[in-house]
Amino acid sequence: MSWVGSWRNQFGSLLRIISETEERIEGTFETALEDSGFYGQTVQVTGFHRGNCIGFVAVGSSATGDRVVSYTGLLRHGKMETAWFVVADQALSAASEGDPAKLKPLNWWRAVTTNVDTFERA
Repeated sequence: MSWVGSWRNQFGSLLRIISETEERIEGTFETALEDSGFYGQTVQVTGFHRGNCIGFVAVGSSATGDRVVSYTGLLRHGKMETAWFVVADQALSAASEGDPAKLKPLNWWRAVTTNVDTFERA
C-alpha cells in the first residue's frame, strides 16, 4: 500500500503526501476551513508510517500566533481515519465587551483543540 498521493477530508482540506521513503512521509497540508489558524497557508508535513498506521505533524503561524497540529491515524477500508490535536500559543482576547482584542498567551488547558477527520484519496 502506498501513502503517496492526494487525500481530501470531509471538509475539503487537502493532504498531499509526496514521499514515503524508509517509513517516513513528507508532504503538504492546506485546510479548507476559514476559521482555522492554518487557513490560507500551505504547510509542510512530516511524519511516519508503518503498515496501516500513520502519524504526521505541521507547524504554522497566523495573526493569532504560532500553532502545531498532529494527526494520528489508521487506514481502514481505503480511508485514512485520523485523530488530530492543535496546540495554539496565543489567542485574541478582550478585557471586556467593546474593548479592543489583544493577543494573550493561552493557558495549557485552553491551548489544545482536538477532533477527528476522515481522509479519502482525492
